[in-house]
Amino acid sequence: MSGELIALTGATGFIGRHLLTSLTARGYRVRVLLRRPVAVPEGASSAVVGDLSRPMNMAAALAGVDAVVHSAGLAHAMSGTPEDDYRASNLDATRNLAECAARARVRRFVFLSSIRAQSGPGAMGVLRETDPAQPTDAYGRSKLAAEQALAGIDLDWVALRPVLVYGAGVKGNMAALLRLARTPYPLPLAGFGARRSLVSVENLAGAVATALGAPGPLGRAFVVAEPDPLTLPDMIAALRQGLGQAPKLIAVPPGLIGLACRLAGREEAYARLSTNLVAEAEGLTALGWRCEKTTREGLAVFARAEAA
Repeated sequence: MSGELIALTGATGFIGRHLLTSLTARGYRVRVLLRRPVAVPEGASSAVVGDLSRPMNMAAALAGVDAVVHSAGLAHAMSGTPEDDYRASNLDATRNLAECAARARVRRFVFLSSIRAQSGPGAMGVLRETDPAQPTDAYGRSKLAAEQALAGIDLDWVALRPVLVYGAGVKGNMAALLRLARTPYPLPLAGFGARRSLVSVENLAGAVATALGAPGPLGRAFVVAEPDPLTLPDMIAALRQGLGQAPKLIAVPPGLIGLACRLAGREEAYARLSTNLVAEAEGLTALGWRCEKTTREGLAVFARAEAA
């Protein structure tokens, strides 16, 4: 049992809630840093209310803290969010918190970044941490800028770059895919052959624990991805298996679906369906990170749990 005190941001969000459960199960004490007064999440040992854009009470919040896990931030949207908003939430707040953590002499700062700090929505080859970072949108640029800011602060830091995360309570693209799988109708998606890496929120929590426990200093970014990328038909089949359904997939030329998406104003969604994004978590694996389930198994369990 660790007994170390972890300061956790974003504890009321999708990933943060799972991190709180995972960290306490591993024996850490968790102090949650909240933006506004709300009920303290179950499992937290203490809570501090503050604003990371004006971190006046962060010295008290980080007193006695061994490490920080920063999962709060502005999540990726398909389009329309101003770049300044991403920079304020994902760069400025991260830098402010890290500077406070450095003054408090915390042992390590773990930042939940994103694969979008490294790539656009698709990539020709397999993404690795050693590849040059080439974000293509405001969200990805803000995450990469936060990583670069951490590198300029005197503390031991880790940035985790997860691919698309799935698990109980997920929203956005993964929730939409599950809703699609839940329909009783055949789906015209059998013709999509692009492969994409995913990671369950449980395996992501394991990556955070690996980053906290690894010998240091680290001072680098790590890709977080399960080792078995799937095609869109594979994902639907796995979800429907968890729901007790047959795959029920039929082949329609992807170009026709692309035309329909463009007419409906969903070009970005189609780009995600039709392009590869495969990543390898070589650095984390070298540190001892292991996935408990394959992606197929994890998707089936996720769908079954959501249905229940």
